[in-house]
Amino acid sequence: MKKYIFIVGLLFPYGLFAQTILGKVTNDKKEPLLGASVYWLGTTVGISTGDKGAFEITTKDISNKKLIASFVGHTSDTIVITNQTFVEFRLKETKTLGEVVVTGQRDGVIISNITPIKTEIITQTELRKAACCDLAGCFETQTTVQPQTTNVITNSKELRILGLSGVYNQVLIDGFPMIQGLSYTYGISGIPGTLVDNIYIAKGANSVLQGYESISGQINVETKEPDKTDKLLLNVYMNNFSEKHLNANYAFKKRKWSNLTAFHTVQPANKIDQDKDNFLDLPQLTRYMVLNKWKYGNDKDWGWSSRVSLRFLNEQRIGGQTFYNSENDKGSTTIYGQNVNINQPEVWTKTAYRFNDNHKIYLFVSSFHQDQKSFFGTVKYNAQQTNFYGNLRYELVYSQKHSLKTGISYRYLNLNEDIAFTDTTLQRTYAGNYKRTENIPALFAENSMSFFKDKLTWIAGIRGDQHNQFGFTVTPRTLLKYDATPKTVFRASVGTGWRTVNLFSENIGLLVSSRDIVFAEQLRPERATNFGINFTQKFDSKNLSGYFSADYYRTDFQNQIFPDYDSDPTKAIIKNFTETSAGNGFQAELYLKIWKHFELKTGYNFLDVYREINETKQRLPFNPMHKVLTTFGYKPITNKFHFDVNIHWYGEQRLPDTKSNPTEFQRPDFSNPYTLVNAQFTYNFKKFEVYAGCENVFNFRQKQPIMSWQNPFSPYFDTSSVWGPTRGREIYVGIRFKLTNE
Repeated sequence: MKKYIFIVGLLFPYGLFAQTILGKVTNDKKEPLLGASVYWLGTTVGISTGDKGAFEITTKDISNKKLIASFVGHTSDTIVITNQTFVEFRLKETKTLGEVVVTGQRDGVIISNITPIKTEIITQTELRKAACCDLAGCFETQTTVQPQTTNVITNSKELRILGLSGVYNQVLIDGFPMIQGLSYTYGISGIPGTLVDNIYIAKGANSVLQGYESISGQINVETKEPDKTDKLLLNVYMNNFSEKHLNANYAFKKRKWSNLTAFHTVQPANKIDQDKDNFLDLPQLTRYMVLNKWKYGNDKDWGWSSRVSLRFLNEQRIGGQTFYNSENDKGSTTIYGQNVNINQPEVWTKTAYRFNDNHKIYLFVSSFHQDQKSFFGTVKYNAQQTNFYGNLRYELVYSQKHSLKTGISYRYLNLNEDIAFTDTTLQRTYAGNYKRTENIPALFAENSMSFFKDKLTWIAGIRGDQHNQFGFTVTPRTLLKYDATPKTVFRASVGTGWRTVNLFSENIGLLVSSRDIVFAEQLRPERATNFGINFTQKFDSKNLSGYFSADYYRTDFQNQIFPDYDSDPTKAIIKNFTETSAGNGFQAELYLKIWKHFELKTGYNFLDVYREINETKQRLPFNPMHKVLTTFGYKPITNKFHFDVNIHWYGEQRLPDTKSNPTEFQRPDFSNPYTLVNAQFTYNFKKFEVYAGCENVFNFRQKQPIMSWQNPFSPYFDTSSVWGPTRGREIYVGIRFKLTNE
């Protein structure tokens, strides 16, 4: 008994003076900080915070009882321990230099070595090398994406990848399918360049999370984040045609909330007719766009986060003969004009809840309605479309090397197109009311796995979609990435894709010409298989850095719908094509950054896009087999100005067969190769940037691109043989004013 009393007596002082301290570490917004360091001053005794920022630490063998808490990006704090049993640290966030340095040195184009899918990221650095008035103009310095004019009179454009029509690549806005159906025709032009933060470009079969399309690739446009952009941005632009652009962005932050309000307008150019063919070289464009984007929290933090965006677009495009009066001559049979009026409200929201580092759930919801009223000569085309998209996704990290993303999605489309003719002398048969409704629920899952010390990454994805008209379709895709070295990466991908056709909005040029549109059979969904391989080698030394990239992709169509312009020059025959139809695309690109002041990039595209008809290989029209892009940039050490030049060379393109036309209305079988040179100079003041440039420096133009322009109501009137620029040299000047959040 005496022995036990003696032991208790020895332990009594320890029990009296050694104690356990419980505590919590949060930021100045009372949000818990996971992984914060808590330690005793002058010792190596410490611990990291766990769930909810909690910690537990002992005072054993500690003489200097000063407890310190620290966390990256926050100011450390010290508490003197006397007789407390619970303490709470509240650390203030600091403005670290790291983020500013990265932004200042960020390359214009980044090829990610992290993602299994080869992804080119176009940053704001690259976008400032050209005017980038709208999204269609953001690819002037890129090899992968080729903007293509689809209607020369109203200047509608599409974005092509792998030489295939823009309908085969999926264009997303902040991850949402907002460019779809009716909005495809003019949608990419309605996004101002000043609203774009980054553009992510991926070729071939991609992730199944966003849908079943993306046959040739995917373009995801990331708009500016309210909490990471300039407080105020003003941009004014004007070109030698007197087309005016004004952009204004205003952003503010308050605690977890941030907001961005953007306004964009375009005012029409003067009437220009350099060919003297009585047709405007560029349309008179009037556009107003307003956007309001809210952000709450950050989806990388635990708990709730959300983003909501509202946008409204009003646009009018007027083209045609120079003496066309859009108010009085709609549908005139004596004066040819085109008039397009668009109203489009849209909304999207992305809400997330992160349970912890391994579990999170996302809800994506978007909707838009487009009302379009238009005339194309004597063709009246009025259309309304309502879209809804929902995607509920669960993401699980179930080991350090594996993750799973799975969920359900739903798409709804209601499209109503009304076509009528004000002139019945032409033998056109496609007038009528075209209605289409799509309901597409779906399930999807995508698993990402890493092996061999993260050298090999494998993504396997599958989705099943139930279309209300065409039934159930399974879309499998798989991607591999192998890191031979940290700077040498090989990738491969294979997958299927399919899509339903919106004939008139995706081939707006059909409504412009005098061709009759003949539906030979009921159209089925287009289906294709795409596989590709690519190689990326990066290098970095004191005076030289950059990358070399090469890739090859092949697309095989099981069914394709492409208007047949060749069988009869007065008709466009629409039918399913189930014979051999394929596209081979090879691209090689070298980028060099020399002494951190000079940038040089050169890229080559080989695009072999063809069909086999009666065992004869036939190239699809308006597609150059060879294309070369070279860019050069210079920026001095003072960063006061930068000078950028890009040179495009286009090889010959096959044109529609017109041999059965009268001699005066025949065109060559192939276009001529041509070269375009663009240049821009930008000078930086403290808060101002002044830029001036010239597109198409040497004024190359396709002369008189409109067939039968003398009589636009004849059976031979056609604008579809446009293969090159038609408006010539464009000189512009602009000013940017910025106020940063300091």
